[in-house]
Amino acid sequence: MAYTDAATVKATLGIEGADDDALLTDLIARAQGIIDSYCNRTFEAASDSTRYFDAERCISHDRRTLFLDADLCQITTVINGDGATISSDQYVTIPRNETPWYEIRLKWGADSYWTWDDDPEDAISVTGRWAYSVTAPVAIQHACIRLATWLYRQTDTGGGSEPGQSRLTAEGIVVVPSALPEDVTSILNPFRRLAT
Repeated sequence: MAYTDAATVKATLGIEGADDDALLTDLIARAQGIIDSYCNRTFEAASDSTRYFDAERCISHDRRTLFLDADLCQITTVINGDGATISSDQYVTIPRNETPWYEIRLKWGADSYWTWDDDPEDAISVTGRWAYSVTAPVAIQHACIRLATWLYRQTDTGGGSEPGQSRLTAEGIVVVPSALPEDVTSILNPFRRLAT
C-alpha cells in the first residue's frame, strides 16, 4: 500500500488530466522508499508476513519476554519453539496501549515459557503486520505527499524558487539539491528508529 496516491499529489500540484499519472505513481513509490529509509522503518503493512526468532538469544532471562527486531502492529499467530501456538490470551504486547510493539511478554498466569525442541535458531515464529501501524500516520502521509511533489518539481530545471529545488546554472548545468526539504525532515525526525 502507498502512503498517498496520484490523485492527491495531482490536487496538491494543481495538475489536471492523466498525462503524468505514471510518473507520479513512480515518484510516490520513491518518496515512500526515501521515508522508510530515512526513518529506518515501514509505516504500514498491507498483508501478514512471518519473522523468526532465536529462542535463546531473543528472550529475557526469565524466558517470558520475546524481544522483537522490527516494528509490529498486528499479531495473527505466535508459534513457540516447541510448535505450540501461543493464544492471544496468554501474552501482552509492549508497549501496552499503542503500536508499534517491540516485545511480546507471556503472562505470569499463562503457565508457559519461550522454549524450543531441537535447535533454538529461528525456533519461534510471529506472523502479523510488521510495520509501525496498519495504516500510515497522517503526518507520514503528509510527508509523502510533500516529498512526492518536491520530487516532481525536480524535473523543472528552470530555476524554481522553492528552497531545495533544482536549478539551472548560467552554464546550463542542472544542480540538484543533496538534502531533503527541511519541512519534510522536521516531520520525519520524531519517527526515526535508531538502528540496532
